[in-house]
Amino acid sequence: EWTMKTSIAFLLCISVFPGFSQGRVVREDETGFAECNVFFPGQVPPEGFTEPFHVKICQQYNKEPRFATLYSTKDKIPLYSAFKFTKPAQSEEENWLVEPQIDDPENDLHEMVHEADIGGTVANLGENQALTSDYVGSGYERGLLNPSLLNEEDFQVATYTLTNAVPLSPALSKSWHRDIRKVVEQALIPHCSKTDHLYLLAGAIPSSVQVKGKVSVPDSLWLAACCDAPEGWTLGLVKKISDENSLADLTVRELEKQLLPGVHLFKGSCGEDEQSQEKREAVLQAVSQIRSGEQVGASKNQENTRINNSEETKDGGWMRSVAGIIATPFIKLLELIIYIFVELVKFVFYFLWLVVKRVVGTILDGVYSLWNGIVSYLKAVSMVLISIPYDVGRVIINIFLGFLQIVRDVVSLTYKILSIPMGFVLHLAAFPYHTVCAIPSVLKDVATGIGGTFLLVIDATAAVLHGFYYLACLIVKRFVPKGSSDD
Repeated sequence: EWTMKTSIAFLLCISVFPGFSQGRVVREDETGFAECNVFFPGQVPPEGFTEPFHVKICQQYNKEPRFATLYSTKDKIPLYSAFKFTKPAQSEEENWLVEPQIDDPENDLHEMVHEADIGGTVANLGENQALTSDYVGSGYERGLLNPSLLNEEDFQVATYTLTNAVPLSPALSKSWHRDIRKVVEQALIPHCSKTDHLYLLAGAIPSSVQVKGKVSVPDSLWLAACCDAPEGWTLGLVKKISDENSLADLTVRELEKQLLPGVHLFKGSCGEDEQSQEKREAVLQAVSQIRSGEQVGASKNQENTRINNSEETKDGGWMRSVAGIIATPFIKLLELIIYIFVELVKFVFYFLWLVVKRVVGTILDGVYSLWNGIVSYLKAVSMVLISIPYDVGRVIINIFLGFLQIVRDVVSLTYKILSIPMGFVLHLAAFPYHTVCAIPSVLKDVATGIGGTFLLVIDATAAVLHGFYYLACLIVKRFVPKGSSDD
């Protein structure tokens, strides 16, 4: 009953308040992972992950940083998630979210949202990150790098994001979470003097295998731990995808060699040159015991199962079989009733969430529109009030500049008038006198010209007549006989 109430309360919180989940993409001008640097020793993130398709995400919930993730938009999976151990808890209802800014950096959504709630508001959704549809029917499930079982309350809710998930088979996902939880709780925490200084990096190495030609399946999973405390130590663990029961321990430097060239996971006091070898050996021994304990536990379970089956076969147990046959329908009916009740409660809460979301959205839209209107009105009034002194000053300045232009033109004209030579003025004044006095001479010259022209015409006429007379005499002399002339 308590578990069901807890699950219902958890589901109600998730459904009614989905906006509390945030995961912002860290800008390039910010240092490291911004406020999520607290999940790294000395607040220094790993070095060497410098590809342009590596995106830094500060995973938040209720406006508080919960863990940090380096996401590969090329492989559509996280390369690592950095976190601290909080407190082990049972896994609650999964509520998967996506990060809009990975696909659309210009989008106004600055926090993680449900994929179904985006509704076309994000451009190129799924181009740079995996979506729920990429896992449906693929045979893979969304395996968490930062396991939810190592977190409680708000920290656990924040882990259910697709930017913290890689494609894993169901068996491998279960094995990974089981192994990591045992290692952290039984080997790492007991041997770190300050549990709040235990830094964990859980990562994946991408392979060439892809889910639906888009999301890369990891070749292996790894965990790096750093106890940044007196007598500190570091440790690396690797689980191969090809062997779900494998869990190899190695040094952090050996782990770094399996990652990208130039990668350094921990800096400062977590350097291997300064760690406590005694503490590290104790951690390795605990890890070895965990591995041995798993195998022994499996053998014991198999033996107990075989013995129980043998006893049941020998005893016959027909009464137990009859009781099981009679009780099975009632058990199935009870399970069906519980399932229907839970689904009904989920539906009611989902419906209430939609109603609250629609009402709150409408109210917020109205308030936002009213606020924008008030701000626009005040802005316009302020601009008008500010522009009045400006316009008055501009008019006064223009009047003053016009007056200066008039004065300049008057001074220029006066200067030009005064700069005219006095001789030119006298000549200009004497021009009428000389003009009147020149009229008789002009008339005389005109009369002389007309007389000369007339005489020239008379002389020309006489010359022409004389020429004709001379020509006539020549003709007469040529054609008239001389005898006739003598007679």
